[in-house]
Order: sequence, then structure tokens, then C-alpha cells
Amino acid sequence: MEYTEQELVAVARREKNTRRGYLVVNRLQGKHIPVSPGKALTMFDCLAELLLKEYEGERLLLVGFAETATAVGAAAAVKLGAYYIQTTRERIEGADYFYFTEQHSHAVEQKLVRADMDRAVEQVGRVIFMEDEITTGRTILNIIELLEETYPGRLRFSAASLLNGMDSACRRRYEERGIRLHWLLKTCQEDYEARASVCPEDGKYIMCDFDRPEVSWKGYPVPGLVDARRLTQGKVYKAACERMAQEALGSLPPVAGRRILVIGTEEFMYPALWLGTLLEREGGRVRCHSTTRSPIAVSSAPGYPLHDRYELRSLYDSGRVTFLYELSAYDEAVIVTDAEETGREGLYSLIHALAAGGNERIHVIRWRP
Repeated sequence: MEYTEQELVAVARREKNTRRGYLVVNRLQGKHIPVSPGKALTMFDCLAELLLKEYEGERLLLVGFAETATAVGAAAAVKLGAYYIQTTRERIEGADYFYFTEQHSHAVEQKLVRADMDRAVEQVGRVIFMEDEITTGRTILNIIELLEETYPGRLRFSAASLLNGMDSACRRRYEERGIRLHWLLKTCQEDYEARASVCPEDGKYIMCDFDRPEVSWKGYPVPGLVDARRLTQGKVYKAACERMAQEALGSLPPVAGRRILVIGTEEFMYPALWLGTLLEREGGRVRCHSTTRSPIAVSSAPGYPLHDRYELRSLYDSGRVTFLYELSAYDEAVIVTDAEETGREGLYSLIHALAAGGNERIHVIRWRP
């Protein structure tokens, strides 16, 4: 399937970011804009098909970049039957990391668990870095340099993304180092900064309370978490997500013909999309997106992708601000998270946001070990 820029690309304005003033928002990715989860996973599979043809027979590790590309990488690893790990900005108890930076981001630190990379190098010959969008490629080069220094001569490298906005000089740096590039859609971003800068920041900004909400919700703990921040295998992760989704479905009310919202939390995107597709197969009219660390301006300008923003506490760290965009009312709203139950302020602020968006029937699926 071929995609056009009109189908995938929306340009938004980053808030208080001096490194890069714009953000490319993918209309079908299920991160910032609510989308049919089936459409998101179909797009991810199209990217995975390119890799399947190119690397048949190779032993692969796919690395999905947090937070926006975690589902892209997971879906591709499932399709290819490859090893998978995502980068993370969260703290993992007892782990040592490779640290590297994402220069243009509001949250620059990225990490990979060193012990898991040690294990992976014994099993694979190529690492493919999975992104939603590559602009300069500097972030990927940062981690490649670390891995080449640590495992000299052991690995080959590629990078794949839904969107690629690299200019010829950036692509040449990759070619000279033998790093192969793959993408679904090539973009030219020369005017993105200007397009973003003229949009007024006059959308709706809602600060959400983090006290215990008056609106009721139902919580459903589901065991058997496979944490993609640690090395896993695509088929193992798929099977675990299937089990989680089936158990969650058994706890939810009938969904056929009903409007269903499924919300993932920050880096935890793929399991929410997986549950969303199951609810679609059961006849629900489902939309899926997730909370994010990205502070994006919202605007009433015609054609601007984001119109309302809810400011939350993180479910993973109550001292961290996160956001949710483009809320509306659904018959059922389902939060899917792997956060510990200690993150009450984050959960409460998210429930407040859903209630402010007109949602009265709220369910919390908490996937834990």
C-alpha cells in the first residue's frame, strides 16, 4: 500500500522548544490523533513488509525509539519474527544502560539496557532502528557509535521509518557508513518550520486535577506482562499481547456497535493498539491514541491537527507532566497501562481528562507481571 503526504503528515508547533519549532504529527499512527487501531497497524505492517523482503534469512534485532515509535518497532518485530527491544526514558530497577541523546526532543535522554544488548549481540547480525520519522538521523548515529565502540565488527545497521525527511547530505552520511535506509513516505520539510510558526496558540488548554476523581471507574488487573523495554522476541510479545487483550475483553461490557476509546500511556502504545483491534473485530467503533511527554501547541487555525490539550501527571512519575490531545465523548473509554498502582496522581488526572471530554464509563486495564 502506498501512502500520500496528505494522508499521513500534519505539521504542529512545538511548545518552548528552541532546537526545533515544529513537530510532524502522523495522522494514522495512533499517538496524538485518535485513529482506528486497525489503520495504524496496517501502516506499520506496510513498513515491515519492506524489511521482510530486504532481510529475509538475516538474524535481526529491531530497536523501537521511545516514545513515539515503540509500536512501530513492536509491530515490525512481530511481522518479521525478530528480536525486539525499545529504548526508554523510564528507570528499570537494577539495570545498566547505554545512554544517548535525541537532540531535538524536549526529553533528550534515551537508554537501552546494556545486559540485553549483550545478549542480543550473541543472537543477531543486524540491528534495525525503527522510527516514526527521521529528519537528520543524528540520534540513530549517536547510538550506532556507542554500539560500534562496544561491539566492534559484530553488527550491521539499518534504519526504517514511516516518514523520512532527510536531506541529501544526511542521507550521504548514512551511505558512507553502509547504513541502509527504508521508509514508507519521503517528505521535504523545508517549509515545516514556517508553517508551524504562523499558527496561533489559541486552542483549548485544560489543566487536569490529580485529586481522586468523583467519576467512577472500574479497574482490571491483568497478569503476564512482557516488558518491551527488555529484550524479547516478536512472536513472544505478540502472544503475550493476545492473551492480555483476550482477558481484558472478558472484563469489558459488550462493545458491538458502541463507540470505544482506547488510551495507551506514553511508551506503552502497542498493547493498547492490539486491544483496540480486538475490540474492532468484536464490532466496536474504536479509536486509539495515547498520552505523551510532548508539549505541543494547540490551535484553532484551519487545517491544524490538534485543537485541545489536557495537561496530566504521568502514571510513571507523578512529578512529570504529560499530555493528551483531541478528546471527545465515547460510550466506553479504556485506559491500557503497564504503570504500577503507585501512580495514582497520574491515573486520577487521566480520569479527570476523560471525564472532562465527556466520558462517563471508564475502564482501567493494568497489565503487570
